Amino acid sequence: MNVYEMITNRIIEKLNQGIIPWQKGWTGVADGAYNYYTKKPYSLLNQLMLKHQDAYISYKQTNELGGKVKKGAKSEKVVYWNFKVVEDTEHLDADGNPKKKTIPFLKPHSVFWIEDTTLEREDIKRIEHDPIKEAEDIISGYVEREASLQFVNDKPSNRAYYSPLRDTVVVPMLSQFEHPEEYYSTAFHELTHSTGAPTRLERMRLTELAAFGSEKYSKEELVAELGAAMLVNNCGIESERSFRNSAGYIQGWLEALNNDQRLIVSAASRAEKAVKYILTGEKGSDEK
Repeated sequence: MNVYEMITNRIIEKLNQGIIPWQKGWTGVADGAYNYYTKKPYSLLNQLMLKHQDAYISYKQTNELGGKVKKGAKSEKVVYWNFKVVEDTEHLDADGNPKKKTIPFLKPHSVFWIEDTTLEREDIKRIEHDPIKEAEDIISGYVEREASLQFVNDKPSNRAYYSPLRDTVVVPMLSQFEHPEEYYSTAFHELTHSTGAPTRLERMRLTELAAFGSEKYSKEELVAELGAAMLVNNCGIESERSFRNSAGYIQGWLEALNNDQRLIVSAASRAEKAVKYILTGEKGSDEK
């Protein structure tokens, strides 16, 4: 029995222990334009009006946080619904007095892009981690070998994904993760997805991308997470937390496949092939 089979058997054993909760390993960031003071996103109308998909703040809010608006900075406008109560002279109550009616109207407010203030960004929780060489070597070796593949991890992100159309992997920054091994597990998961491209191991074709939650999509998720677990183990950074999270993630996708654990074995075969491709660039023999 090789190490990949051992990992697969351990995951199956873990699944048999009951419900395993999966936890997202990274802290989120606000999507689109949002108010830095309240941390709330702006309405769709205001999103369209603002120039940057980033943090904004009013002059008063900037002062309250101890900052200043930079000299020469230009404000932008957002609008909020306000309401005014007036007398409706066309409609009277029982006493003959005009009824009250509420009229909504848009009220503009001036806000400044966060970069036009002296405030320091504190809206994203960051934890500085030292990169783990063994894992970094696997990532850089694979990405550098695959000329078309892009690996984006240098900006805050709420999502981790592989885009087959752009041949691009996007993951949150290492500093967004509380535990560094979960960053590498996430990166390995998405990189395993990338091995399925038509130019590599051909698990997915651009003309037949599976719908989210479909059987084909669910099976690919099993492959990616098993590949991540194998790579984490390969570079010696597996922890009880990362292993449990992988098992929880796999358990979630198995539910979409009627909890058929036999599918883990076939997915593990594809995952092992993907891992070997990431490590060596060799495609190996076709599955029988």
